[in-house]
Amino acid sequence: MRLAGKVAVITGAAAGIGKVTAALFSQEGAKVIACDMAPIAYELEGMESYALNVTDSAGCETFFQHVIAKHGKIDILVNNAGITRDALTAKMTEEQWDLVIDVNLKGVFNLTRHIGPHMAETGHGSIINIASVVGEFGNIGQANYAATKSAIFGLTKTWAKEFARKGAAVRVNAIAPGYIMTDILKTVPQDMLDKFAKQTMLGRLGQPEEIAKAILFLASDEASYVTGHNLSVNGGMRL
Repeated sequence: MRLAGKVAVITGAAAGIGKVTAALFSQEGAKVIACDMAPIAYELEGMESYALNVTDSAGCETFFQHVIAKHGKIDILVNNAGITRDALTAKMTEEQWDLVIDVNLKGVFNLTRHIGPHMAETGHGSIINIASVVGEFGNIGQANYAATKSAIFGLTKTWAKEFARKGAAVRVNAIAPGYIMTDILKTVPQDMLDKFAKQTMLGRLGQPEEIAKAILFLASDEASYVTGHNLSVNGGMRL
């Protein structure tokens, strides 16, 4: 029960890493508020679901006010919502670029701009931003995605400084997953998946549960002296 009594907001919680993290947080005693544009078709003990478009600035503020009015606090924020719209740069449309920037970068800002200062006022909190191995090393055909995930590292370090500058125990960290077997990879041909697996030191792709456990660590008091850090969880990937 490492999160007993904690209120945790998780975006992109309908499936994949977000769904598995919500389940793990629930098991660890947290009050989970699971957010997504897509319907959340599961129930967990101590979980509430909320339809949220993270690109909607006003909607994010309304959501924040709703959670504070109902629960009085937010202890943990997991900025997990993200999308891909892949294309080579020469063929990438402005719509593809803008949509990925809006969801993966502006969406992270829209919630954190409210929740981060709230944590600073209450004196504690943990924010975990989900980045990517692509943000660390780049990837052909993912200029938009790589740009957003690289930016997450800068935001993480900036917020780690901002929200703790008056002495609050607010920690802000990032996790950069490697290639994880979520729905995003289900459309990737098997030969490409095999290639990705061979690029890791462990010789396999990751599972959502392995990322969720890393998120749990950073959310919990076990990581009480860890902030401004990017945790690469990629099986020793070499690009």
